[in-house]
Amino acid sequence: MTLSDHLGSLAAAAHIAITAAFAVRALMQRHPPSTTLAWLLLIVGVPYFGAVLYLLMGERQLGRRRGSHARALVPLLQDWVRQLPPAMLNQHDRDDRWFSIRRTAQGAAGLPSTIGNRLDLRSDSSAILLAIADDIRTAQHTVLMEFYIWNPGGDADRVADALIDAAARGVSCRVLLDAVGSAAFFRSPWPAHLRNAGISVVETLSVGLLRAAFVRFDLRLHRKIIVIDGVIGWTGSLNLVDPRCFKQDAGVGEWIDAMARIEGPAVEMLAGIVLWDWCIETGDAIAKVAPGLANAVGTQFEDGAEVQVLPSGPGFEGEGAQRLFLATLYGAREEIVLTTPYFVPDEPLFLALEAAALRGVRVTVIVPARIDSILVRHASRWFFEPLLAAGVRILQFHGGLLHTKSVTVDGSLALFGTTNLDIRSFRLNFEVTLVVYDPQFTAALRALQARYEREARPVDPHSWARRSTRARLAEHAAHLASPLL
Repeated sequence: MTLSDHLGSLAAAAHIAITAAFAVRALMQRHPPSTTLAWLLLIVGVPYFGAVLYLLMGERQLGRRRGSHARALVPLLQDWVRQLPPAMLNQHDRDDRWFSIRRTAQGAAGLPSTIGNRLDLRSDSSAILLAIADDIRTAQHTVLMEFYIWNPGGDADRVADALIDAAARGVSCRVLLDAVGSAAFFRSPWPAHLRNAGISVVETLSVGLLRAAFVRFDLRLHRKIIVIDGVIGWTGSLNLVDPRCFKQDAGVGEWIDAMARIEGPAVEMLAGIVLWDWCIETGDAIAKVAPGLANAVGTQFEDGAEVQVLPSGPGFEGEGAQRLFLATLYGAREEIVLTTPYFVPDEPLFLALEAAALRGVRVTVIVPARIDSILVRHASRWFFEPLLAAGVRILQFHGGLLHTKSVTVDGSLALFGTTNLDIRSFRLNFEVTLVVYDPQFTAALRALQARYEREARPVDPHSWARRSTRARLAEHAAHLASPLL
C-alpha cells in the first residue's frame, strides 16, 4: 500500500468518525425534527464543512461560565421584581379575556404583569434619540443601557454626549453592547471617550475561533433597553443609530423604527433585565451594581396601562417568546396585524397564522419590500403563497426597511419590542417583549401600523401565483435553510 493510499484511508476514516460524532450530537439535541434533519443533511452531505458549521451554529451554547451565571441569576431577577408592592401587580383575574396570555408570559420568565404604567409610543428616530439624550440629562443616580447596535454618527452621538455629561455629574453609567452588532462602534474612538469619562462600557458575546468551540458565535444580545434612575425606561426596535448615517449603501432605504417611553413599575422589570445581562457578562453581583437605582414606588399612575415584560433567549427555560406569540395568535377573535422586518416563521407560528385566517380573523402581515439579507428575503417569500391562499393579507412596505416589531390583537392587546417573527429571535437571540393590555396604547400602535399600511402595497394572490420558476426555486432553496436561520 502506498503512502497516498494510507493517507486516503486515514482521511476516509476521519470523515466517517467526524460525521458519525456530529450526527449523534445533532440527534441528541432537542431540536425540532426539521432542524435536526437539515443539520444531518449538511453534516453528511458536505464533508468537514458541515461539521464545522454545526460546531459554530448547531447548538444553543452559552458557555460554561456564562451559562452557570445565567442559571444562578434567574432566581435573583425574579426576586428583584417580587419586591414590588402587591398593589402594582395584576392579580390574574381568571375571568379576564387575556388571563391565559398573562400566565403564559409569567410562566416563561417569572415576571408578573404590572399596573399603573404610562407609555408613550414614538416613531421618529431622530426625535427619539434626542429625547433619550434629554432624559439622560435629567439622570441623578444611574443610567443603564444595552443595545445590539451602536453606530457612531448623527444624532446617536448626542446620546454619547449626554452620557458623558451625566458621568461628569456623578451619575453611574453602564453600557452593554453586542460585540458583533456594535463592531463599528468598538472600532471608533467613542469607547475610549466614554471610558475616559468614567462610563463603564462592556462588550458582550465576543466572537473568536477558540470561543466558537464552547459558545455559539451567533447568539446575540438583540435587546434595546435604557433605564434612567429606575423611573424612566425605553425599549423597542430602534438601535442607537441615526438612520441617515446607517447602512446607506445597503440599497434598502432608511430603517423605520419605533420605541416606547415608559414610566411606572414596568421600568423595574427592564432594570432587572439589564442588570441580569450585565452580571452574566461581567460576573458582578447584582448587589454591587444595583445601588443607586431609585425605587419605582410612587411612580404608579392612576388609570395607567397594564404592562408585562418578557425577556427571552438563552438562559431562560423553553422558548417563551414563541409560546407568547402562539398563545396570542390563537386567542385572537377579530383582527391580527403584525409588522416585522424578518418573517421566517417556524411551523407552529405559520400554522397559527393560517388557522387564524381560516377561522375568520382578519390577519395582516406587513413586511419590508427590501431587506438586507437575500437568503432571508427568499425564505420569507416561501410562506406567502399558502398564507395568501388561507386569506392572510400580506403587505410589502416601500418606505424603507420597516424594522418595527409589533403585533396588535382585537384592539386591546399589543406585543411590542425587539422580537422578530423568525426562528432566530425565538430560539437564539436575547430579546425583550412588552405585552401591553391597554386599549389606548394598542390604538396608538394600530394607528402606526395603519401608517405603514399606507406606504405598502398588498401582494396580489393571482399575480404572486404567476411568479417565475426561477423565483420559486430560489424560495424553495432558501426555505430548506430556514431551520438554520
